[in-house]
Amino acid sequence: MRILFLGDIVGRAGRVAVAECVPELRRKLALDFVIVNGENAAGGFGINEEICIGLFHAGVDCISTGNHAFDQRDKIEVFDSERRLLRPVNYPKGAPGRGVGLYETQSGKNILVINAMGRVFMDALDDPFAAVDHELESCRLGLGCDAAIVDIHAEATSEKMAMGHYCDGRASLVIGTHSHVPTADAQILPGGTAYQTDAGACADYDSVIGMEKSEPISRFVRKINAGRFNPAQGPATVCGTFLETDDTTGLAKRIDPVRLGGRLKPAMPE
Repeated sequence: MRILFLGDIVGRAGRVAVAECVPELRRKLALDFVIVNGENAAGGFGINEEICIGLFHAGVDCISTGNHAFDQRDKIEVFDSERRLLRPVNYPKGAPGRGVGLYETQSGKNILVINAMGRVFMDALDDPFAAVDHELESCRLGLGCDAAIVDIHAEATSEKMAMGHYCDGRASLVIGTHSHVPTADAQILPGGTAYQTDAGACADYDSVIGMEKSEPISRFVRKINAGRFNPAQGPATVCGTFLETDDTTGLAKRIDPVRLGGRLKPAMPE
């Protein structure tokens, strides 16, 4: 299978760039499945039903989230009604929505998507390793599914790397989100699982992690909150990761970074 994972969409600039790029990327890369992290899609904080519909219409198959999943508090019912929208699987029992989905591609293949959130320097949720382990054992690669993707939304690179090695040989891809900066460590681990510490963001990079620069700089320099964070509105770079799996094992054959538009140096699979 050929799968595209796009990192955190930040605000309108990120949404527009993804909506414009995904149809062409599906055609050019002959993609079977597209996943995006949408937790910052609504004004930089959370997501709503209208944004989900727009992304699905553009060709996205699944949306993962993270610590900002429920920031649009008056819109969280979408997590219960839309099975293609995930929140971290290690949220406590009773949280809206679901943290894992099994989806069928147009070719009849089954892809498991697990959304987990780290605990280092973040909210104290349930154990992400135990939660991911349970889902991978419940729907084993090559038996219950043809590909398995783990989005580990975490602050600490060490926690993301640990998750990658913990899942090695049991998942097709473990991909980090949340940092909003694409890392240069895309690789296939010894057991056959593809890994990258962070996919980056779909955002205007003339910014501070996708936000207009003035307020974050002011908070660092003056230690005073002078206003709210607002997403930067310049041309966005679409950042993500391309994965090709082995049809027999479901493990990774290839992983390549993807960067299109905006300020960052472009990268595309050959």
